[in-house]
Amino acid sequence: MKTKLYHSTLIFIALFCFSFVAYQKYEDFISEQKKYKKVRTAYQEKEKYLTKKLADNNLSLQNLNILMVAYKDEGELEIYVKAKTATSYQKFLTYDICSSSGSLGAKNQQGDYQVPEGFYYINHFNPMSSYFLSLGISYPNQADKKRNPTRKIKDLGGAIYLHGSCVTIGCIPITDELIKEVYVLAVQARANGQSKIPIYIFPFRFTKENKEIFYPKYQKLVGFWDNIKIGYEKFEKNKQHLSFQIDAKGNYIFD
Repeated sequence: MKTKLYHSTLIFIALFCFSFVAYQKYEDFISEQKKYKKVRTAYQEKEKYLTKKLADNNLSLQNLNILMVAYKDEGELEIYVKAKTATSYQKFLTYDICSSSGSLGAKNQQGDYQVPEGFYYINHFNPMSSYFLSLGISYPNQADKKRNPTRKIKDLGGAIYLHGSCVTIGCIPITDELIKEVYVLAVQARANGQSKIPIYIFPFRFTKENKEIFYPKYQKLVGFWDNIKIGYEKFEKNKQHLSFQIDAKGNYIFD
């Protein structure tokens, strides 16, 4: 009896310690971000609104994962949300992308003004951005590197962000007002343990009509687009985080 009680006590202590550490990490990341005035402003102006809107979907800032999808031709950024333990996302908000540069197609080199296309994640929180607040996008990823094997990594370009303001040379701007909302959601998701927030960037929605318009105009991109279309259709069907590998030629191989 004493042995069972001892083991139960150890389990309780271990669970308590784990919960405390998880909570401490949650608080630490948010506190670190809130040291910056722009982040504090974003929380002051947007936390109440987001809390209510999430509650309408039976979600909370304290139990949140997010996923983002951008469409270049439509000029839209969609935010999807779910509880941490849920498997599927639900569409939450849609924002206008207020400025664009380059053309349809992948980004392949420094200075081409292109917005990347493919499957990325948020790799940097910048609370001191010149564009109010910004979230780094993990371009170039392994697919980009393998599709351009003769180029050095530095020649592929980088520093691609989702940010405020309304100017761009390859980034995704959504205005200062709207980046406040996205930044708060991203901070909360990161604090909740979502270390890699997905952002999927497509040239357009792969509808029959869009394919009829764009495929004949961009014949050299059809192979690349058909590859990322697999991920598009998979996400459209299941609304789940995509799992994939990247082959030697830079193609996405979806699980």
